[in-house]
Amino acid sequence: MQLSRTKAFYIIFLLLSLVAISAAQIDEVPYIEENAETEKPLGPLVDDLILISEENHKSFMVSFLMIIVSEIGDKTFLIAAIMAMKHSRLLIFSAAISALAVMSILSAFLGHAVPNLIPEIYTHYAAALLFLIFGIKMIADGIAMKGDEGAHEMEEVEEEIKEKEDKEKVEHLNAAEQGKEGTAEGTRVNEGFLNLVQFLFSPTFVQTFVLTFLAEWGDRSQISTIALAAANNVYSVTLGTIVGHSLCTGVAVLGGRYLASKISVKTITFLGAILFLCFSVIYVYEGLYGEL
Repeated sequence: MQLSRTKAFYIIFLLLSLVAISAAQIDEVPYIEENAETEKPLGPLVDDLILISEENHKSFMVSFLMIIVSEIGDKTFLIAAIMAMKHSRLLIFSAAISALAVMSILSAFLGHAVPNLIPEIYTHYAAALLFLIFGIKMIADGIAMKGDEGAHEMEEVEEEIKEKEDKEKVEHLNAAEQGKEGTAEGTRVNEGFLNLVQFLFSPTFVQTFVLTFLAEWGDRSQISTIALAAANNVYSVTLGTIVGHSLCTGVAVLGGRYLASKISVKTITFLGAILFLCFSVIYVYEGLYGEL
């Protein structure tokens, strides 16, 4: 029963993600009565609103695609996949997406502050340069990769998680010896609140959150998020990255280990390189000639 509820949760979540993507594609334009008096003053305003909507849609889709090609088969993806094999999928998803959402928000607003330090036109060139560097590096990484790269990376992540779990077991044993069971009889907390606290701050939740946050810190997707937010609408970039992370993490906890064993990390790396190089060309063009 618990498994079916978990599956239902993720099905609903993925559907909501798709709805969010579809909603981002809708250009909302205010209704204008067809008369000469209102059409004339509101015409430029409507054009501006359409332009803003198109820019936001582009920012969302670029951010979303960047996360997809960066995170499928990445370390954070594998962490969620491995942890979900041993623990509640809902718990692992909640911990992983919490860490990734926090990182996305921090990165996006850090990038949003960049235009205040340097002229906006240079943010496009900076973003283009970063995507060019990442694209070239991904090509080099793809050439150097072996066919079993995904399995090898999976083993490394498993070993890292096992080491951390062994350390935590020793710490818990020490804590138990010092009277971990001692709870005052008079302190009765509301059961629902207690369950929520235990869920949010369980060792597994904290471990997954920390592992995911540290794996994402300084990662290619984090730096790319900063670059995108510097050159685009910060809210669209934030939404795009969070939806992308949600989709990747949902796939990871539902069947990430199987997917990681079947997909070619080398192929995904080359596809990501092509996409990043395309982003670089787009931002060079926008720096020279304005928005596409």
